[in-house]
Amino acid sequence: MFGPAVARRCARAYAHLVLRIIDARTGEPVEAAPARRGLTRVEAHTAGYDATALRVLLVTDLLERALELGGTPVWALMAGEREQAELRAGAAALGMRPLEDSRGTGAGLGESQVIHVVGEDGTAPDGIRVAVAPVDPAAPGIPEGADPAVVRLALLSRPRSAPVRLDVAALDEARDTLVRWRRAVAEWARLPSRAIPEEVRGELRTAWEDDLNVPAVLRVLHRVETSDLPEGARFETYAYADRLLGLELARDVGASA
Repeated sequence: MFGPAVARRCARAYAHLVLRIIDARTGEPVEAAPARRGLTRVEAHTAGYDATALRVLLVTDLLERALELGGTPVWALMAGEREQAELRAGAAALGMRPLEDSRGTGAGLGESQVIHVVGEDGTAPDGIRVAVAPVDPAAPGIPEGADPAVVRLALLSRPRSAPVRLDVAALDEARDTLVRWRRAVAEWARLPSRAIPEEVRGELRTAWEDDLNVPAVLRVLHRVETSDLPEGARFETYAYADRLLGLELARDVGASA
């Protein structure tokens, strides 16, 4: 599955990883973490409650998780005047961490980097800007009673720079994948734990450190799922990746058969 050449390439990349994202103002990659690992302020900008605003908050959540996995402290906030209660409830349902209210806050905590996450047509103060493509408003949208983790996976399955359509097909595919992965993780957990191979860990980190390329992370998990890696190593791989993905992949571990 992962040959010696891949292992060497991933090992070299993993030794020098730092999260780099595309600044929407310039189209150029920039380091999301300050050079001396100081505090990074991540601010989500929304204009009201809709599926695109939730996607902006989800990208903010991913950015916060990725920075923390790399050892960078993060101060995450939400800017916007409209429908904040609805946005916070929707974000919580999708497994996102709470965001502080940016109104009335200044620099204050001594952050050395500021990143603004905004919809493609949104506005934000000067600084690094992460643009998020819209959720297709012509699609039916998030159905009543939909599993929040399924919606989260459907949103994660497309690059953030590409529009996403939350239609029946996308949600069904995400549901099938999530059910299969949770069942597999629960089965793998019954066997002795094994370390994640460094080439696999490096490939995961290389993916998400490259402009938060979450679809590439998911592709690694698809390969690991059917690989010849020991079950314990597959379990640890999924648990590690889920620190970024937030899909509760180990939710069914220990549940009765």
